[in-house]
Amino acid sequence: MAESKGALIAKTVQKHAGRAKEKFLQNLGKVDRTADDIFDEHLQNFTRQQNSANRLQKEFNNYIRCVRAVQVASKTLMDSLNEIYESQWTGHDLLYVQAQNLDMLWQDFTHKLADQVLVPLNTYQSQFPEMRKKIDKRGRKLVDYDSQRHNFQSLQCNPKKRDELKVSRGKELLEEAKRTYEQLNSELHDELPALYDSRVLFLVTNLQTLFAAEQVFHAESAKVYSELEAIVDKLANESQRGSYTLKKITEPPSPKSPNANSALIINTQPAQNNISAAIEDSVPAAGDTSPTTQLNGNANSNANSNDNSLNNLDASPQSTVAPTKRVEELYDIPVGATTDNLPPGVLYRVKATYKYSREDVDELSFDVGEIIRVIEYDDPEEQEEGWLMGIKEGTNEKGMFPANFTKPL
Repeated sequence: MAESKGALIAKTVQKHAGRAKEKFLQNLGKVDRTADDIFDEHLQNFTRQQNSANRLQKEFNNYIRCVRAVQVASKTLMDSLNEIYESQWTGHDLLYVQAQNLDMLWQDFTHKLADQVLVPLNTYQSQFPEMRKKIDKRGRKLVDYDSQRHNFQSLQCNPKKRDELKVSRGKELLEEAKRTYEQLNSELHDELPALYDSRVLFLVTNLQTLFAAEQVFHAESAKVYSELEAIVDKLANESQRGSYTLKKITEPPSPKSPNANSALIINTQPAQNNISAAIEDSVPAAGDTSPTTQLNGNANSNANSNDNSLNNLDASPQSTVAPTKRVEELYDIPVGATTDNLPPGVLYRVKATYKYSREDVDELSFDVGEIIRVIEYDDPEEQEEGWLMGIKEGTNEKGMFPANFTKPL
């Protein structure tokens, strides 16, 4: 076994040395080489075709990488817009739907590029390395054929030292080398032109698929962006009408009034009208008693009682109306928020629809589904547009939080 392996290695080395010697002599012009102009033309076409396929594959792989990067950037951008687009703004739900539609278009587009364009391109390009190996093998067999031809010619050129056994053996080797070479050469003469001609059909099919996928993607995504533009235009119109303007604080609420919080969460105008009506109804009754008290001069118990009632009646509207004048719609209660049966100081309750992690010490962190009680700011001057002050139920943590991360209960 070792001897046969050693013999095979020796034979291979001898063959490589013989080919190297033959090429060296051909390059020096000492011996001729078999010429095949038609094959040389096929080889030039093949090399040009292979270079084109390699470049197309390289550039298209780079294009798909860039498309996927833009897909990720688009999804990240739309996710960010969905987070900052406040829930009470017009088109909030439509914005989310269109963002999902856009993401689906990107996924479908990249899937088509990979499966219908890149895969056929890789299959087309994979033919060239195998064909190149066959061409190289044909070149080696051509050198072997030329070497055996020259060796046989040298055996025939010296009649005096002619060895018929060597001549016969040389002829057999020459015929075998010629047969091997011509078989490979004949196959390549058929395969190379066929491969070269296939470039047109492949390129047409591949580009049609690519451009069709591009056309569908851009047409459908244009519709999505048109819808997004309409959503933002509507938001702009409503903003110009003052739909989302935060009400300004006129005067801070009275800290002495125990019902100050409840006074903040109702419309103050009806309250003022009711109080005014109550005052008008009470004044004549008080007027009937007051002259009697003044005429008698002696403050009996009934008169004192009437005087006290009058004083209380006079004081009551002042203490009730004053806070309503100082507070003019300090807080806007969202539509659907319940203000009944709430603990003292609580304006209304909200439920977290998104997770929020605080970015400052005076802010409140919460997870989706947690309940927060909205309360007044300790200092009304600290109130910021789009932010609320609240206490988280269960932990009693207190802090500011963005309103659009919650929905009213």
